[in-house]
Amino acid sequence: MISISEVIETNKMVEQENLDVRTITMGISLLDCADSDLDRLCNNIRNKILRLAKNLVPVGEEISRELGVPIVNKRISITPIAMVTGNACHCTEDYVKVAKMLDETITELGVDILGGFSAVVSKGATASDIALIKSLPDVLAQTNRICASVNVGSTKTGINMDVVRLMGDIIKETAKKTADRDSIGCTKLVVLCNAPDDNPFMAGAFHGVSEADAIINVGVSGPGVVKHVLGNVRGESFEVLCETIKRTAFKITRVGQLVAQEAAKRLNVPFGIIDLSLAPTPAIGDSVADILCEIGLEHPGAPGTTAALALLNDQVKKGGVMASSYVGGLSGAFIPVSEDQGMIDAVLAGALTLEKLEAMTCVCSVGLDMIAIPGNTPATTIAGIIADESAIGMINQKTTAVRIIPVEGKDVGDEAQYGGLFGYAPIMPVNKFDCSAFVNRKGRIPAPIHSFKN
Repeated sequence: MISISEVIETNKMVEQENLDVRTITMGISLLDCADSDLDRLCNNIRNKILRLAKNLVPVGEEISRELGVPIVNKRISITPIAMVTGNACHCTEDYVKVAKMLDETITELGVDILGGFSAVVSKGATASDIALIKSLPDVLAQTNRICASVNVGSTKTGINMDVVRLMGDIIKETAKKTADRDSIGCTKLVVLCNAPDDNPFMAGAFHGVSEADAIINVGVSGPGVVKHVLGNVRGESFEVLCETIKRTAFKITRVGQLVAQEAAKRLNVPFGIIDLSLAPTPAIGDSVADILCEIGLEHPGAPGTTAALALLNDQVKKGGVMASSYVGGLSGAFIPVSEDQGMIDAVLAGALTLEKLEAMTCVCSVGLDMIAIPGNTPATTIAGIIADESAIGMINQKTTAVRIIPVEGKDVGDEAQYGGLFGYAPIMPVNKFDCSAFVNRKGRIPAPIHSFKN
């Protein structure tokens, strides 16, 4: 039973501390939609999404009103589209047609974002995978609500450096094709290692082949809540600090569990997982960076930052696991620069660099996220950054990702403006030393020795 004190506490979290359910994401398998005829394929996909997700937005709004908890986004994730379109799509124009159909379909439904215009190529790539990847600059330039991802590595398979190298070029081309909007296309494209099948957060969400035909995953976010409660234990021991974070994560996850169960029941779709991720927004007081400062840092980037983030991430996971039997996705703390005012302040103060962010990704939930860099950064340098981040994920058996934006026509000292959840980003300097001879080698970086478990 939920007590009146818990109800009052939750209302306070919502009204004063920016607690929200960031997303209800419906995962939909499109494997049964495959067809060799492009028009039939598009009709199959459109009809299935309309049938399963027709009530997603109304149900989300209904639950939000009844519980008094903001549900910020209603989203859809689909089977990595390269697995479905191989027999029907033969050129960039074909993939753009599929993407536009998806964009129009979810716009009709009122769905905010769709993830899964994706390819999983950690060990090798099919002709369909490569064709899809090469279409991404046009797809992301010509659609508004489509997100794309490419999984280039895993602990089991190693890192596909041929695709890593290609993704450097693709990110540069995407930036150019959306140069009039501060290269916004790159904000919807993420390169992953160890991508999970059940992640409800964008831009890396897709519906994995291990999932059911349709599923409801919920992502909860409450960095403002955590920051607030830590203000009550300043100067206390690490034991008290950790216990406070765990208890708070437990309460936040319980809210998500309630929303997920209600959504699954009303949509007649199985409940999948709760993703408890401290995902910031540009709103003041809704910042992971502020939590790190409350723990004891002047700015993120100061000595001790990686340790503080590791502590935060671990306690969030421990608290969340106790609150729900099915915690999954990414779950932990996100550190996207443009979406977190505290991170932006740290960059502007000179405390936070790209290299320090990379160190922090060893212990956070994602990786180098929403980072704007000079538009003249070479594609090989971007590929090297992707390779570095993938290596962290591969060796540490965790998900890592790169969502990086080489903003056309801008340099260090400038800003890129995106608005909404994407916020704005200061252009960060990048190491200028060359890595092209490394990334231009052919083939795969082998999986680590600890991958051999069977």
